Formats: sequence, structure tokens, C-alpha cells
Amino acid sequence: MPMGHTATAPAGAGGLTATEHRLANGLRVVLSEDHLTPVAAVCLWYDVGSRHEVKGRTGLAHLFEHLMFQGSGQVKGNGHFELVQGAGGSLNGTTSFERTNYFETMPAHQLELALWLEADRMGSLLAALDDESMENQRDVVKNERRQRYDNVPYGTAFERLTALAYPEGHPYHHTPIGSMADLDAATLEDARNFFRTYYAPNNAVLSVVGDIDPEQTLQWIEKYFGSIPQHDGKPAPRDGELPDTIGEQLRHVVEEDVPARALMAAYRLPQDGTRACDAADLALTVLGGGESSRLHNRLVRHDRTAVSAGFGVLRLAGAPSLGWLDVKTSHGVEVPDIEAAVDEELARFAAQGPTDQEMERAQAQLEREWLDRLGTVAGRADELCRYAVLFGDPQLALTAVQRVLEVTAEEVQAVAAERLRPDNRAVLVYEPTKAEDADTAEPAAAQTDSDDEEEGKDK
Repeated sequence: MPMGHTATAPAGAGGLTATEHRLANGLRVVLSEDHLTPVAAVCLWYDVGSRHEVKGRTGLAHLFEHLMFQGSGQVKGNGHFELVQGAGGSLNGTTSFERTNYFETMPAHQLELALWLEADRMGSLLAALDDESMENQRDVVKNERRQRYDNVPYGTAFERLTALAYPEGHPYHHTPIGSMADLDAATLEDARNFFRTYYAPNNAVLSVVGDIDPEQTLQWIEKYFGSIPQHDGKPAPRDGELPDTIGEQLRHVVEEDVPARALMAAYRLPQDGTRACDAADLALTVLGGGESSRLHNRLVRHDRTAVSAGFGVLRLAGAPSLGWLDVKTSHGVEVPDIEAAVDEELARFAAQGPTDQEMERAQAQLEREWLDRLGTVAGRADELCRYAVLFGDPQLALTAVQRVLEVTAEEVQAVAAERLRPDNRAVLVYEPTKAEDADTAEPAAAQTDSDDEEEGKDK
């Protein structure tokens, strides 16, 4: 039977609790009861993402995520989707730099079905993995790349900036989508070896949150997952450490058929899980987190030189995080004018720091975002897995906001002065192929949440 312990509600957890258990084969299990609505969320995180890939095989983690929906030992073809949706549930999966996750939200009485389906994939996917499914999903992923990256305005911005911000050979130099050439090069044996190496119970965390009976849930988990053998020999991810700052401004100009000129930049920031990263998150929230932010007020409302201006943090645990700036210009405005205004605002912030009102507003905004994530059973299940996989302790998910609220204005000012400098950024400038094409774009906030780093399974 699984071994585990029950945790009391941590300080600052708002009454939320989670219990932790571990099966004999190494699978970590986290349970959190919530009887408010008759639903249950199942979330399974595997400790594998694009940072684990090797040169010449980029995109394999994301490709394999798609293969996980192509049948397993007892479930044929598209059966996973059909069974979950037929039972009134929803499901999907995503891949990031640092993990791959799969999740279902089910009516509470259908929880056992979701657990059985995830266990069948973990334990018997190789029985269904063949050349036909490999070729089918290879084409799906290549088409996804065309639709989301190659054939949309600014579609390759994240890929380009990531490649600039992380040097050649760094595990985060490439994004989860991978290159067309590497997708073509991936073989069926590559996929099988990938599964054997990473899709093991001792390389995963399973969380179940919602209207559950913990004892019955653990019995089901032991029944379906307990007999799956653990796999050893997983290589450690390559070192993602880098100096605190880039030391120079890296720059690339792209001429494409885009609706407006754009200035995008990635600043090297502290790693996730640190107090300094929380301080950086608050700094960028003040500077570019919504319509009350300094950059929006300066560029969009006052100067009217931009139609959108956003700044936020892409949190990463295994490498420096990125501060992500995204400004789309108004008609006729040149990028140097925008850049000068941005640098002026950043320098002022570094010299003066945030006001008391700005700190209160930024902390309230991050607290609301935290509450939104933990306020649904699916969001809480995902957060519990995240903190278990990336930081070793799922309980940290329940107190994350408290650490943000403890950060001082002086710390926010210090991280801004140290990191938000011209010599610590990679810059991407978009110029329309024709000057007269530099018209206004639809307002869009900077893409700084987890979707930036994720490739999902298209339904």
C-alpha cells in the first residue's frame, strides 16, 4: 500500500491542505480535498521537457506528448479523448522547457476512469506506438508549428528571443516546438527510447484535487499505478546556469509582413523559487502588468506612441528567468523612439523604486492571480504538481503568495537596478516589409505567462 503523511494547513494557505504519499515504485501522489462542487481534477507531471533534449532531436518532448493521445495497451486510437469527453470530462496536455503534463477534470464519480486511463498510458504506451501513429502525429506537430509560429505575425518572436537570450548549446536555447528538420529526423526508436527513459512512475508526480474520498482514491492509484515498474538511468538535465547578467545588448532586426513595428526584449532575471524572482515579478508588474502600469500609461495613454505595452516574467527553475517586454507601435512611430522612452522609464524606476501605492497594487494583482490558480480544482492540481516537480515540495504551492507579500519595495528597486539594464537584454525589432504597412495593430498584452513556454495538444 502507498505510504504517506497528512499535512496540516500551512500558514498563509487559506485553509487549503494537501496530503503526500509515495508508491513503492517511486510515484509521488498529492491529494487535496475540496467538496465545494462534485468534480475532481487529475494532473500528472513528468519531469521532462525541451531542456532534456539533445542537439538534432529538438521537439521530441512535444512530439511525444502528442503520441500519448494516440492509444495505449487497452485504449485504441483516439479513445482517451472519447472516453473522458463521453463521461462529461475535459482533458489536454502541454509541454514546456521543464516538464510535460497531462490533465483531466471529471465529474467526481468518474475519477476512477481518469486514473485508469493515465495509468494505462504510463504502463503500456509502447504496445500501441507504431510507425503509423508516429507519422500521423509528426504531421500534426509540423502543422501546429506552421499555424502558431511560421505563418502568423510575430509568430517566431519567442523562438528568436529565446535563442538570443540563451547561448548556443544551452539547454533553453531552443523552444519546445522544435525545428522542422529535427521533427523530420525523429525516428520511432527515438520515441520509444524517450518513453523508456522519462515516462516512469519514479519520474512523475500525480495530483488529485476535488470532491474525493482520499482513502478510496489511494486504493485506485495503488491498483492502477502500483504495478508499473520504475525506470532507472534517466540522465540529469544539462546545466542551465549563466551569469546574472548578459553583459551586453544582443540585437536582431526582423523584416516581415507584420501589421506594426514592434519592440520586444528579454531581460535575464533570477531563477524561479527565489525571493529575488518574486521581487522581479513585482517590478515588472508595476512597469508593465496591465493598463495601470507605468509603460502602458507612458506609451499608450500619454505619448500615444504604442497601441500595446506589456512586461512580465517567464519563470524558470532550471535557468535564469526572462523578463519579457512587448511593445507594438502606433502608426508612423519609429522603434528608437519607443526604446528611448522604455529606457527612460526603467532608469527612473531603478533610481526611485515603486511607490507605496504601486507596491500595494502589484502585490494585490499577484495575489489575485494566485487565488485564481488555486481557486479551481484543475489549477490547484497543476500548482501542486509544479512545486513538487520543480522544487521538491508541493506544500509550497499553498503559501506562494505569502512570500510575494513579504517582498519589500527596496528589494524590488534593487533587482530592477541590477537587471533591467540595456546591457542585460536581448532585443528583437520587427520592421514591416513596407514602410506604409506600419499601421496600428490590435492591442495585445505581452505574452508572459506559461503559454509562452508551452506547446499543447490540439483537440
